[in-house]
Amino acid sequence: MVAEHDLRQTSTGGLDSGTSLAFSIGQRTLDEAGTQKETEWSNDYATKGFGIFDQVPEFKEPIKALIRWSVGRGYETDAMTRAILENLTGWGEDSFQSIMTNLLITKKTNGDAYAEIIRNDGGTLINLKPLNPINVKTIVNQKGIITRYKVKNLGKGYTIKETSEILHLCNDRIANEIHGTPAWKACKWELEAKREAMEGFRKILDRSTVRVMYVDADDNTTLSTIRTQWKEGIKNRDVVILPGKRGQELEVADYETPAIDPFIRWIEYLDKRIYQSLGIPKAIADTADFTEAASKVGYMTFEPVYVEEQTLLESDLWNQLAIKIKFNKPASLTGTMQEEEQKNTGQVRIQPSETKLTAQRTE
Repeated sequence: MVAEHDLRQTSTGGLDSGTSLAFSIGQRTLDEAGTQKETEWSNDYATKGFGIFDQVPEFKEPIKALIRWSVGRGYETDAMTRAILENLTGWGEDSFQSIMTNLLITKKTNGDAYAEIIRNDGGTLINLKPLNPINVKTIVNQKGIITRYKVKNLGKGYTIKETSEILHLCNDRIANEIHGTPAWKACKWELEAKREAMEGFRKILDRSTVRVMYVDADDNTTLSTIRTQWKEGIKNRDVVILPGKRGQELEVADYETPAIDPFIRWIEYLDKRIYQSLGIPKAIADTADFTEAASKVGYMTFEPVYVEEQTLLESDLWNQLAIKIKFNKPASLTGTMQEEEQKNTGQVRIQPSETKLTAQRTE
């Protein structure tokens, strides 16, 4: 038997050399209080988070939808508290509503949001001024309890602020960590992959306007001259005259653009993953591609999400400012959906009379 046809001579190709298909999720060590007397946290995620919120609509719009549903419909409180809140101006032209929106955006993009609490001599709240988290340091003791804050004043170093002087909101804090977690960390890979796919296909479309030219010539000088003239002609949208027999000495062909469908499916998949990671139904922020029924289901499943955000904010305002308020909720569809389901029950169930054989057999 010829050796090359002998199955006993089979060997592997070594495709697994230097590669691994095993996937392992990385571990994470929590930022907790150290053995020293005090530990500082300096909001290391702030600039990254602000960049993502500013430049990535796939993150910005779902977060804005969550905040809009959480605090966008106003609030209920007693007359005295309302009089106080309606006089808060933030940086000068703010309202209580815009201050809460600002703080929630910062909370989601950075993990922690801060506002300076300003009171008059009698202790009455007269303003809340949102702070840049880059300029704030949280100080905790060995037990991980916040003792005070350091707020940076431009050109004047840091000023010590007591806990009673800072309103502090925290996002997705786990265990004994001394800071919150930005919402974008859970979908960072998907955000980058989607932008990469979109930019990649944009380059492909741009290059599809380029024509490929085949020239039957070996002289480097001639090829260099033709290349320069061809490039300048395309750049200036000018006519380029090429001496030669088309199809024999030269030929021009279009750049073939790959099918767009695989790109669209990949982008749509990543888009879905982003919304899932943020816990926000896509039908809430974008109803263009959803039926009425799907939008209603999204509306209902979103209710626990924004209600939780409202409840956490209400608790923070009560615990840190002694302000008792209740943020208004959008109208619930739960009762309507249950009523419609009951009305449709008879239309989908098979009745006993419909199971009888009514056809006549003919010989």
